[in-house]
Amino acid sequence: MTEKILVTGALGQIGSELTLALREIYGVENVLSTDIQDPANVEDPNYETLDVMNAEQIASVVEKHEITIVYHLAAMLSATAEKFPKKGWDLNMDSLLTFLELAKDKKINQLYWPSSIAIFGPETPKINTDQNALTIPSTVYGISKRAGELWCQYYHEKFGVDVRSIRYPGLISWKTRPGGGTTDYAVDIFYQALEEGKYECFLSENSALPMMYMDDAIRATIELMQADPTKLSVRTSYNLHSLSFTPAELAAEIQKHLPDFEISYNPDFRQAIADSWPASIDDSVAQKDWNWKYEFDLAKMTETMLANLKEKLAIS
Repeated sequence: MTEKILVTGALGQIGSELTLALREIYGVENVLSTDIQDPANVEDPNYETLDVMNAEQIASVVEKHEITIVYHLAAMLSATAEKFPKKGWDLNMDSLLTFLELAKDKKINQLYWPSSIAIFGPETPKINTDQNALTIPSTVYGISKRAGELWCQYYHEKFGVDVRSIRYPGLISWKTRPGGGTTDYAVDIFYQALEEGKYECFLSENSALPMMYMDDAIRATIELMQADPTKLSVRTSYNLHSLSFTPAELAAEIQKHLPDFEISYNPDFRQAIADSWPASIDDSVAQKDWNWKYEFDLAKMTETMLANLKEKLAIS
């Protein structure tokens, strides 16, 4: 049987790249991308507008396209959700429950839903944060993601729903601009370094955070979804590790390629969010369960980002 895949939030940072990767495996015609943008503004041969707050519309799209697998990426990110807490909670929670219900009722066979390191809070151990470390998140985004993890586990244990999840660290990609996350400085800094030669960071120079290059994140997502379900011991969400660095360390790596690049620091409200998150992650459970291994270290990621952005921005 050919899988029919639905991606929500497909125009976002993760969705835009995950959609392309899935289409390489399953074919364009078998991967439907959806978002809230009007189709007239989207160059995509297999795209539909979908409001994930509309349960009836979701059910209709799933039935119409005979969807078997859903990658539900639509969400309000950390910094934005702090400005609109009720709206952030409703979007992040209600839409997940809609898809869990569809899976419970056998309307879809498999569901992927991303969590985040935002589920950890100030009381969580900062270094090599364990898979089962204390989770008392201090942001609306983190609260919604932790609650979502527990709903996923509940639907799996109670109804046999095959739902899988990864706690993404900060994700770094050259293909899309930053979209409202606390870790987005690690994307914006590359644009500013090439376009302006300088960058004012909204986090302090020594704020270490877990990060990951997008290619690794996309590969991890697909590998998890293709893994043998009998080998998966986690049905909340898997810790995932790749990089961990401070703004100062990233700037120093960029300066190896752009010696004149300058960075300054002006922490804003996102500093408190970053301070509540881990500095590094223990992902030994993911390594054991589905053989996870990252490929991009700080040097390789920086070199790749700069090379691709130079071409994208037409900078010689």
